Amino acid sequence: MSDAPPTTGLHHVTNICTDMDATVAFYEDVLGWHTVKRTENYDDPGTPHYYFSSTPEGDPGTTVTYFEYPNSQGTPGPGASHHFAFGVADEETLREWRTHLEEHEINVSAVKDRTYFKSIYFTDPDGLVFELATRGPGFTRDEAAPGSEVIAPFDNDPER
Repeated sequence: MSDAPPTTGLHHVTNICTDMDATVAFYEDVLGWHTVKRTENYDDPGTPHYYFSSTPEGDPGTTVTYFEYPNSQGTPGPGASHHFAFGVADEETLREWRTHLEEHEINVSAVKDRTYFKSIYFTDPDGLVFELATRGPGFTRDEAAPGSEVIAPFDNDPER
């Protein structure tokens, strides 16, 4: 056991976008989140820094922020995030989200069984991969032996 001091959990995530208007529309109109703060990057004055939250108050643990750098589109690699996941209550809610995303013309995967939970995948306007995942059965579930098949988020599934 580590002797590191305790943390309280994930506080927020900060990403980079190339078009803040498109990012605002994605979070507000597609995800139904709230823009809770508009400011600038304190380390790079003049660069927009927006805060989006699933709660109107912008509680820690519910907030994703973005810096806007219009010419920054790159290739994900070491040091970059692969994707991030938001939770939903159950598979029924997950399927409702899938329908909602399709209605907003968002390319979304079929529901994937991830052993520990079920999930769907889609991307934001800059190609950042999002996952919506159910709560259960949870990470303590037994899994198949090493060497079992790995399922990629966007395979050639015709239901996607």
